[in-house]
Amino acid sequence: MGTDDFWHLVETARSRMTAAGGFDRALVELLAAGSQREVLGYHERFEELLGALYRWDVWAAAYLIGGGCSDDGFTDFRAGVIAEGRAWYERVAADPDSLAGHPSVAAAAARVGGAGGGGGDRVLFSEEVNYAAAQAFERLTGDEDDFYEAWDQYSWETGPDENGDNPEKGSGAEMDMGEDFQFADPDQMHRRLPRLAALYLPRGRQADPCFGGASAPRVTCPSGPASGSRSSPRCRCAESPPVP
Repeated sequence: MGTDDFWHLVETARSRMTAAGGFDRALVELLAAGSQREVLGYHERFEELLGALYRWDVWAAAYLIGGGCSDDGFTDFRAGVIAEGRAWYERVAADPDSLAGHPSVAAAAARVGGAGGGGGDRVLFSEEVNYAAAQAFERLTGDEDDFYEAWDQYSWETGPDENGDNPEKGSGAEMDMGEDFQFADPDQMHRRLPRLAALYLPRGRQADPCFGGASAPRVTCPSGPASGSRSSPRCRCAESPPVP
């Protein structure tokens, strides 16, 4: 499935959302109307686009909006960005801080107390979208496990490089996530994501307890994206990064 076809499918699913069934249900219905090969082709593009957002700056945006963001949560967030359609996906890929202008993000910030209310609303986090291909495959074959077997085979057929290695299995260069920075440091967040930080992290707000403030030494947060000791149960830092 080509990129244009992928986004056409996403936009069609978005146009078919109802109060009774959200985007993920509409997407599964569309995928299940196609062939097994088409479902696998969709998932190939989905994984590619999901991986392209596997960056520290995008994770920081998810951290602010969600009031913290684990590794699994970051996968759900990226899936949710894809579910918003091509225009928003491309805006986020170019500048994650542009999410401050997303109507749902602005509304979520207001619901949690306006500017400075903190995150915690899981807007844009969409776990079910990750499983759309598997659920559609189950409708076609009667067994969800068939998808994972078919996907492994499809990956080997379409992904090997000239040496016979399969990128899906971890060979090749590591993905460049961009410059790492401390999500728990308000000053860094304001520099990197000024618009989102203005919504969720006002100036003067006490720093995350596992960072210790802008003047404190860099310390490791419990399972944080940039860190690791279990020093504070109140820390909202992300867990170890997932393999995209």
